[in-house]
Amino acid sequence: MPSVFFTLILGFVLGIKHAFEPDHLIAVSTIVVGQKNPFKSALVGTFWGLGHTTTLLLTGVLVLLLKLSIPPSLSLTFELLVGVMLIILGVRVIVRTRSILHTHQHQHDDLNHQHLHFHEAKSTHRKHHTSFLIGTVHGLAGSGALMLLVLSTIPSLISGIYYILLFGLGSVAGMTIMSFLLGLPFLFSAAKFPEVEKYLRFFAGALSILFGLFWIMLLTFR
Repeated sequence: MPSVFFTLILGFVLGIKHAFEPDHLIAVSTIVVGQKNPFKSALVGTFWGLGHTTTLLLTGVLVLLLKLSIPPSLSLTFELLVGVMLIILGVRVIVRTRSILHTHQHQHDDLNHQHLHFHEAKSTHRKHHTSFLIGTVHGLAGSGALMLLVLSTIPSLISGIYYILLFGLGSVAGMTIMSFLLGLPFLFSAAKFPEVEKYLRFFAGALSILFGLFWIMLLTFR
């Protein structure tokens, strides 16, 4: 019994660590970009964690009930899907940044000034939906390794479900905190430094594309 308890606690700790993986942070950063409220940014991370946990729970229950094993080829397909998703998210950020960035001319004391403005059209609800979907994809990609650990250490279905839920709770907590921190640069740059915000957006998009390409190459040639 004590070994099961420590395994469950380990699941929570591993869930927090899991949220800090580079592909997770990069993907969520493409959704957080432009969010002026860090608490709303934190919610983006929360929805990522919920999507991630949903996929893991459904997969875990099937594996534990039916004693299934996830084929390596299927796990590789899910991981490759993460790379493709990162590229799409990065391109999307860059394209959207170009489309919502406007230069307005104002007159002050007979002098004309140009100011950069961002007009974000996307609703907060859509950001949450997108983040939830990203989390489900990451959950699929990570399900193989998680299930191996569950099947090798958890003696019963109920304990396995508890493990997955605690792992998911840890990932929700970790990504919520990280999304809050990721949103801070946009809060500080939005009001007085719109040019900096533009570069932050492009950087997030470019990083997502490059990491997605690297991820696919790494999986293809390993």
